[in-house]
This record gives sequence, structure tokens and C-alpha cells, in this order.
Amino acid sequence: MRQLVRETMLAPEHLIAPLFVTESAAREPVASMPGVERVPVESVAADAVALFRLGVRAVVLFGIPAIKDAAGSQSFASDGVTQRAVRAIKAAVPELAVITDVCLCEYTDHGHCGVLAPDGTPLNDATLPVLGRIAVSHARAGADVVAPSGMMDGMVGSIRTALDTDGHPDVAVLSYSVKYASAFYGPFRDAAATSLLSGDRRTHQMDPANAREALREADLDVAEGADMLMVKPALAYLDVVHALRAQHPSLPLVAYQVSGEYAMLKAAAANGWLDERATVLETLISIRRAGADAIITYFAGDVARWLRDE
Repeated sequence: MRQLVRETMLAPEHLIAPLFVTESAAREPVASMPGVERVPVESVAADAVALFRLGVRAVVLFGIPAIKDAAGSQSFASDGVTQRAVRAIKAAVPELAVITDVCLCEYTDHGHCGVLAPDGTPLNDATLPVLGRIAVSHARAGADVVAPSGMMDGMVGSIRTALDTDGHPDVAVLSYSVKYASAFYGPFRDAAATSLLSGDRRTHQMDPANAREALREADLDVAEGADMLMVKPALAYLDVVHALRAQHPSLPLVAYQVSGEYAMLKAAAANGWLDERATVLETLISIRRAGADAIITYFAGDVARWLRDE
């Protein structure tokens, strides 16, 4: 009876698995994210196949190059780590949707999301053509969706124009429309080696105190051609997920259960304070109940196995 009248469903196809891809020869565990590893580009296709067999239908790739520079030049290199990973995954399991992170923070030696002025200030407009160039390189490699995450004003329009001009009108744009300057990103910066040498990201990421601003940010991205919208982080911003669902009912909405949320649950479970499976499933259901169509979560593989075994 409980299953018969259940209002909110959670299935493996609602999950998107993040993968950290490196040019290293061996897998590298992420200390602050137990169970998560940086995966060599030569091994990422096997991981993607395993996820697909569990029922997960999409992955999002974060490339970590061996060499970083001030311009983030490896971000748009045709033989870059993300581009190689996309080609490998699409060759192994073409039915899997491959989403790529479009940002400079993983590729720059300073860790910022964009081009910098001489004083170290991120330059919004100077960054836009670089984001377009990255997106095109990912599309040429075979990406199905590009996901700009830097919260630069005008990024969706710039990327959409670049993709269309290069002959990729069918590559979708999943915009990090609502990305807060959150304390929950710490473990990700450990995993992707994106810690800042100086400054912060508050010039372009949102104030956690603001909700109405989130709706304006999403409206701007929709006007520029966004195909899907995202809220990041998820659990502390379920009110925003719900409000955005109401404001844009026809667009797919993704919520990102970020690294800090993952690490928090893992730590509590490791100490015996919470039941990991029950708590993870409850949090994911809450995100779906708030209105998210899909959830990016580091628990994707585990959850797909749990749901299969029920």
C-alpha cells in the first residue's frame, strides 16, 4: 500500500554520476570523500559502462589536467583530458548521456573560474569567448550536454552561439543557473585541485541569503537559450529548487548534491550516527520532492545498486 500511493519516485535514471578524470596512471582516492576516486582517462570508460549497467543514464565529467597554466589552455585542447574521456565513453557506451563541466577552475594554476585582470580580479566578459571555445571542443569530442558552472553573466548565450556557429545545435546547455558561494564545496576543491591561490568566488557566485535573485539568474539563462537549469548545492536550498520548479515548469531541473553533503553523510555513517542507506535515500527523495527532475550525486552508483536490490 505504501508503494501504491507513493507520490515521489526515485530511480537510477534520475541520477547523474560525477566522475573526476585525470591523466595519472593510477586511481587516486579523494581523502575528504571516502569512496570517491580520481579516475585515469584510460579507465573512465569502464566506470561509465558499470554505471550504465546499474541503470544510471548520465555522467558529468570534471577533467583534471597534468599541467595547469594561467590561461587554462588545456580546457579547450582537442587532446585534453576531458575531450579524451568523452570520446572513450561514447565509444564504449554511446547510449550514456555525457555531460561536461565547462569552467576554467580545474585548468588554471590560480584556481579561478575565469580570465583574471592584472590585480587578480576575475574578468567576466573576457572569459565568455573562452567558455565558448571549451564548449565547442567538448561538442566536437561527442559530448551530449555542456554545463557551464562559472556563474559568468552571459555565459549561456555565448556558449549557445559558439555551439550553433560550429554546427552543434543539438548539444544541450545545462546551466548552473543558481550556484551559491557555499561552504559545502570544500571536498570538491580537494578532489579537483581547484583551491584558490588568492581571493574568493563571491564576485560571481550567489549570496546564500538570496532566493529572489536565484529566480532572476534563471530567467536570464532561459532567455539566453538554456535547455536545462541547475541549483547547487541541493539540500540547503530546497526552497530554491521548489521555487524554480514553479517558475519554469517546462524546463528540466537538476539539483547537485555536492561534495560537502556527501562527505557529511559519509562521516556520520562511518561514526555509526546515521544509517547511510536510509539517510541517503531520504535526502534524495527530498530533492526530488522539491521538484528536481535529476540529481547529480556521488552516491549514484551505490543508490542504483540499492534500488536494484530492493
